[in-house]
Amino acid sequence: MREDGQEVPSPAAGKPNAPLARRLAAVVYESMLAAAVVLVTGFLTLPLVSPSAQATHALEVPSAPARVLSACVVFGVAGLYCVWSWTGGRRTLSMKTWRLWLVRRDGATVDSRTAVIRYLALWIGPAAALVAYEALKASGLGKFAVWLVLLNYAWALVDPDRQFLHDRVARTRIVRSSAATVPSAG
Repeated sequence: MREDGQEVPSPAAGKPNAPLARRLAAVVYESMLAAAVVLVTGFLTLPLVSPSAQATHALEVPSAPARVLSACVVFGVAGLYCVWSWTGGRRTLSMKTWRLWLVRRDGATVDSRTAVIRYLALWIGPAAALVAYEALKASGLGKFAVWLVLLNYAWALVDPDRQFLHDRVARTRIVRSSAATVPSAG
């Protein structure tokens, strides 16, 4: 905002969305990084959820509360990683590699509220897959529910602006960056 009270347009405000192929390539890269975060977090929570302290040669499945605790910790750590990476003009490693910026619809940097909404919206596809699996497993068709995990990304094929579902929900966009273009704080 200028001294006279007028909004200063963000350098990203007039930029079009990054090409879909570039965004999908960044998603593939990001999923490998996210898998590493999830595996390390799961490994660190292992002592908390192990069924017994005795060393045995049999594989023991943790109890349901222990699995829920582990899943909640992984969900929280992944959420912290995403929200921190998307706010304040920061970017994830894959976004830096593919020269992408996550911005609000108006081109300004993403605030923490918007980042949390986007993170929660990322779970629409996986949640739909879990619900569909539970509904279909009795009929032996549960395995087909796995395709719903991709719902957020397949949404871009029918969206008029080629937006991912979570970006549509959070009112964010991914734009291609250049060395001179940095989103403004807003």
